[in-house]
Amino acid sequence: MRLALAAAAAFLLAACATAPRPTAEQSWAGRFSVTATLGDWRDSVSGRFLLERSPGFLALDLSTPVGGTVARIEIDAAGARARGVQIAETRGPDAEALTQQLLGFGLPVRGLPDWIEGRPMPDRIATIEPQGGPIERIEQDGWRISILERSATGTPRRLLMERAELDGAPAVKLQLVLDAPAAP
Repeated sequence: MRLALAAAAAFLLAACATAPRPTAEQSWAGRFSVTATLGDWRDSVSGRFLLERSPGFLALDLSTPVGGTVARIEIDAAGARARGVQIAETRGPDAEALTQQLLGFGLPVRGLPDWIEGRPMPDRIATIEPQGGPIERIEQDGWRISILERSATGTPRRLLMERAELDGAPAVKLQLVLDAPAAP
C-alpha cells in the first residue's frame, strides 16, 4: 500500500510534455495532504496542487512541497489521462476510475472545482448542511466534504474530504488549503 500511496503522490504530482491545452477560465492553487488507512496500515503524502478548469477540460497538477511537479491529470471529453516523471501515460474513462486503477482507491478529482467553491456538483445527488446560509458540509458520491475555514470574502479556504473504507479500498482523507480565491 505504501507503494500505491507513493505512486499516488507521483501520479498526482510530475512534469511532462503535453499537447496545447485550453486557457484556464478558473484556477485554484494551494496545499494538499492525503491520508489512506486500511486496518492497521496508514500512509500519507502532501504537497502542492494547481487545478485549472475551462469548458470541457480539467487539469490537476500535483507537486512536491517545494514545487517540483510530479504528475498531471487531465480530463476532457475523451476521458482522463495521467502523466508523470515516473508514470507512463495512463488512460481511463474518468479521473476516479483512473486513480482507482493506479492507486487502488479513487480520488474525487471531478468534484474538486465545485467543492472548492463550496457547493455540490450540479446534476448529482447531494446532501448539504445547513439548509439555507453558507454551506458547511456536503455529502456527495460517497464523500463527505467539510468546509473548515473561509477566507475574508467568504469563499472556502480550508476543506476536508473524507471517504470511508469501501470494498477493501482504504479510507481516504484529503485536506486542501487554498492559497487564494478562484481567479478567472
